[in-house]
Amino acid sequence: MESPPPSNSWSIYTRREVTEKYEILERVGSGAYSDVYRARRRSDSVFVALKEVHDYQSAFREIEALQTLQNSPNVVVLHEYFWRENEDAVLVLEFLPTDLASVIREAKRVWEGGVSVGEIKRWIVQILCGVDACHRNSIVHRDLKPSNLLISADGVLKLADFGQARILLEPGFVAVDDNPLPHEQNSPNQTSIFEPPPDVIPRTDNAFQEAHKNQEQGTTGKEEYGRELDDFRAKDFLDEIDKESSIQDGDTSCVATYTTSDIEDDPLKGSYSYEVGDGGNNSCGPLTSCVGTRWFRAPELLFGSTNYGPEIDLWSLGCIFGELFSLEPLFPGISDFDQLSRILSVLGNLTEEVWPACSKLPDYKTISFGNIENPTGLEACLPNRSPDEIHLVKKLLCFDPASRATAMELLHDKYLNEEPLPVPLSGLRVPSARSGQDEGSPGEWCHYKDMGSDSDFVDCGPMNVTTTDTGFSIQFP
Repeated sequence: MESPPPSNSWSIYTRREVTEKYEILERVGSGAYSDVYRARRRSDSVFVALKEVHDYQSAFREIEALQTLQNSPNVVVLHEYFWRENEDAVLVLEFLPTDLASVIREAKRVWEGGVSVGEIKRWIVQILCGVDACHRNSIVHRDLKPSNLLISADGVLKLADFGQARILLEPGFVAVDDNPLPHEQNSPNQTSIFEPPPDVIPRTDNAFQEAHKNQEQGTTGKEEYGRELDDFRAKDFLDEIDKESSIQDGDTSCVATYTTSDIEDDPLKGSYSYEVGDGGNNSCGPLTSCVGTRWFRAPELLFGSTNYGPEIDLWSLGCIFGELFSLEPLFPGISDFDQLSRILSVLGNLTEEVWPACSKLPDYKTISFGNIENPTGLEACLPNRSPDEIHLVKKLLCFDPASRATAMELLHDKYLNEEPLPVPLSGLRVPSARSGQDEGSPGEWCHYKDMGSDSDFVDCGPMNVTTTDTGFSIQFP
């Protein structure tokens, strides 16, 4: 028997084209821009997820990204979608019962010994394969976190929630890595770290498949790929949509979004403002720095960068891997400024010695912190972990985006290719369902509810706000 329509999400139940094909069972997630339902396909009783997206831009981006990545085994499958004028889009996705956030919670609370090294390596390999597929197709996810890494009952991990994703290059541009995947290094009872998951080939749209079947003809070498990626990094093919959307990508700095009531005097009033286009150096318009979830947001975004690329995903990976190793978030900031403070206390001062271009960040001269003489280092965040594990995280959590290791480079890392090797999928412990959600706040297939994109001064501790020639400066002790 179908559940009665929730009072605040009635629209999907009135969509005859949807209800004729799918039996809606229950709502499993809700967020600012979408609601997610578990449903059963009437034709064959297969369970699916129906994602009703309330924002035009978010829906467009997710559909475009998932169609581009439709043959990627570690990206959630989009079966079909419904979209008509003046109605929300409804995406029909494969239903995956749990996520990496649940794995971490189960390991912390229930599993003796936490997540084994072989299991961690298998999760990492699957994550890297999914992210590599995105970046090879010039897609930046922009919201990677454990709750957006969904997991099937048999252990296949898939990237999901592409509502904030951006395609930085024209579809069909594919990079060819100069180094093939590493050779299998298996003991008789081990499988390759690149073991293909079973039964994950999505049902494809013939017209889309025809349009992309000759991608190989547009391939290019690694160096040329890097040059073109730099040239086109901020290029955006959704500018016309952005102009009409409720989520403008031209809103540059997170600092510009804080609530002025959080401090007694508004230093912005009449003296300083961010304009659409500040920080951008391309004719197509800048990206926004207010993306992603705070605990996994790269420092360049926290300093207001609008000219970035796939490297912000790589920082997020470092935070995710660190949480897998320690079962605790590395940088659990309660505000954007607290987030920066936590990062700096671990990695040290952000200077041109460690990142020559940092002084060009929009908010670099606006926000300053006291000199950190003795940063704790990542070793303190990852106690009892091996040097190779710490080194893997260090390759991602570095200030200079150009120094962060790519997903493909990490797949070749010795840590993943030495004993103990990644366990096969059958060796993974998978929670039966998502766990630990806040009661009454299921989230958009999301936990980490209090790590949103809002920038604020709440609970930041003491600070000094002074007027400068260019506007204001915020000094934290």
